[in-house]
Formats: sequence, structure tokens, C-alpha cells
Amino acid sequence: MRHKARFIVWPLFFVAAVAAMSAVVMLLWNAVVPGIFAAAPQIDYLHALGLLVLSRILFGGFRGHGGWRGRMHGHGHERWAKWQAMTPEEREQFHRHGPR
Repeated sequence: MRHKARFIVWPLFFVAAVAAMSAVVMLLWNAVVPGIFAAAPQIDYLHALGLLVLSRILFGGFRGHGGWRGRMHGHGHERWAKWQAMTPEEREQFHRHGPR
């Protein structure tokens, strides 16, 4: 029974989260943007939802963990750890000669 409940609860949670984020985008846009740009209109809820989807397409993708976070998984994380462990001299040498 618990397994079946997940198929109901997670989609409802997802819809509620998208609805809440759209409301936050709408409120932030209407509070900030028209005050900065005189010609910018206030937006309604559906425009905020569209803006949220557009920003997800442009900056996050649809692969799950897209955007800048996706680059830190797997090999990117290993390279970052190696970079952090380098001395300043090793970093300078890396910049001059590239990875080996």
C-alpha cells in the first residue's frame, strides 16, 4: 500500500512545488522589476509559470540535475578535488602547460 501511495504523493508534491515556485517568481517579479525598469509590466501567474519553464530550459535543461550542479558530479568533482589539492606552483604550471 505504501508503494502505491508514492505514485500519488510525489506527483502532488511536484505540482504543489511548481505552483509555489511560480507564485514566488510572480511576487518577486512584480515587486522588483517594474520598480527598476519603468516600461516593464507586472506579470500574472501564468506568465510567471512560463518564465519559470523558460529559465529551466535555458539554464537547467531537463536531464534531472542540469545546469551548473551537473558539472560537479562524476569526473568534474574529481578534477575540482585535484585542483584544490594543488599548490600555487602546480596551478601555475597547469595553466602554462595544460593537463597531462
